[in-house]
Amino acid sequence: MDALLAAKSASALSDRYRLNIVLALSQQESMPFADVQQLTGLSQPCVSHHLKILTDSGLVRTRKCGRCLSLTLNREAMGQFASFLVNLR
Repeated sequence: MDALLAAKSASALSDRYRLNIVLALSQQESMPFADVQQLTGLSQPCVSHHLKILTDSGLVRTRKCGRCLSLTLNREAMGQFASFLVNLR
């Protein structure tokens, strides 16, 4: 993982709502958008904003199922970010 991608990942995780979304996704295979909204207590546009940041960083993937949006954690990208951080010590 290069420094630019690591910076994007770190920035995406720097917000408490986005960090809580990632933590919740780490415990489940996938999560519907409505559950993310309920988890955060934020409005739909605000949740969409946070999810855009997470997907742009590559840490979260989205998939449309009809009218519903399903989210999954990109475990490979999380592993690369974790390895990057471990190598800093």
